Amino acid sequence: RVAAHDRVDPRVVGAPAQAQELLIAASYVGSWNRGRGRRLVAFFAVLYYAGVRPAEAVALRETDCQLPEKGWGRLVLAKTLPVTTKKWTDHGGRHGPRGLKQRDANAVRVVPIPPQLIRILRAHLSEFGTADDGRIFRNERGGILGSTTFSRAWEEARHLAFVPAQAESPLAGRPYDLRHAALSTWLKAGVSPPEVARRAGNSVEVLLKRYAGCLDNQEDEVNRRIEETLGVDEG
Repeated sequence: RVAAHDRVDPRVVGAPAQAQELLIAASYVGSWNRGRGRRLVAFFAVLYYAGVRPAEAVALRETDCQLPEKGWGRLVLAKTLPVTTKKWTDHGGRHGPRGLKQRDANAVRVVPIPPQLIRILRAHLSEFGTADDGRIFRNERGGILGSTTFSRAWEEARHLAFVPAQAESPLAGRPYDLRHAALSTWLKAGVSPPEVARRAGNSVEVLLKRYAGCLDNQEDEVNRRIEETLGVDEG
């Protein structure tokens, strides 16, 4: 069951153009030499284009990615690295990986990814490489990427990308809201709820209850699709 407070607030869900503006803005965070924002662009892009959870993205390794020259690729998600404890994350200490949320310890989830994300990941790997253990995303010292690190960069990116009123609003207020934007976009695009749930690692019931508010005001579009399917009314 999904409690009312767990349902996604439609105000946090950005449009595709806004998500792209935020990714561009993230590249301008911090100085060029340190690359504080640039090294996080691909991280934020994975949340948006693949709809993964932050802890899943933190654990992502190069070997988990299928990045073909043309067409769609895949992420094979197998582990998470929880990112809430600054003691372990930002100081690069050891932190044991866990299995995927609500899945068996050895379960994997395969997520198709579009060419846009493939290009971003390829560029990231070319510039920044990987950590010693193959992780794609890490902090500036090579340790596990912590939530404090990417949340601060995200807030700076919001103020670069948005006008003041938007920056003070709930719109894309947290990196996790990129996942909300992804799943909402897929549902609005007509992807079947079972397929969205499979890619997201949710049950269909939880998915529909959590994102119900983001799918309001779709009546005209739904009516149009039904009308097209039924054919022209000759009467």
